[in-house]
Amino acid sequence: MGLNGLLREKVVLVNGGSQGVGAAIARAAVREGAVVAVGARRPGPGEALVAELTAAGGEARYVRADLADAGQAKASVAEVVAAFGRIDCLVNAAGLTSRGTLLDTTPELFDEHIAVNLRGPFFAMQAAVADMLAREAPGTIVNVITSSAHGGQPFLAPYVAAKAGLMGLTRNVAHAHRWDRIRVNGLNIGWTATEGEDATQRAFHGAGDDWQERAAERLPMGRLGRPDEIADFVVLLLSDRSGVVTGSVIDWDQNVLGGLD
Repeated sequence: MGLNGLLREKVVLVNGGSQGVGAAIARAAVREGAVVAVGARRPGPGEALVAELTAAGGEARYVRADLADAGQAKASVAEVVAAFGRIDCLVNAAGLTSRGTLLDTTPELFDEHIAVNLRGPFFAMQAAVADMLAREAPGTIVNVITSSAHGGQPFLAPYVAAKAGLMGLTRNVAHAHRWDRIRVNGLNIGWTATEGEDATQRAFHGAGDDWQERAAERLPMGRLGRPDEIADFVVLLLSDRSGVVTGSVIDWDQNVLGGLD
């Protein structure tokens, strides 16, 4: 179900766009009239999604974007600008969720999380904002963060460190460029049913085929969040329909921060 062409003729780059929440955002953006670049580390999944989007009548292309590499993060934006003449909207949806506590996290694991979850988005935003400023044009950015950025579980220490940094960075960039009409917002998403989460639950928590059903029993709404729901929210934030909102990091979750039973 569409939202009434909210991104008509916008050029949108979705980094981390080949699966899960990122892929749902790419689909929703095309549905809402955008030209979409799918930024992904691996060509196979990225090109497969592009084929799906173009077969459905949309305009899309694959862009190599391994956000662990700051150069590729910047180059993903440059490729979009070279192909389409501009970038109107950027979504940073890539994420590394491998586990580590304060005591067992190695410097290498910590650096991996900082690279993908913070440094990559930083330099993708740098390149996107530079293009918007050069054209004296407005633009929008949405960073997909996590509700764990508020503190999270003990086994998410390096992930929380990086994503909490991205939460602060989102507000910093929004403040710095509000007079340039560049709006930057973030979503702290809660537990969501994605391919990546399924793999994570099986790899790190010994989950079986019924893990979603068991998880749902512990959640207020009786189910996990869905990528398509998040995608619609992101499209709204990218669009003019969200008005002047900038610097907001919204908790997209069914648990309430600070609420106690």
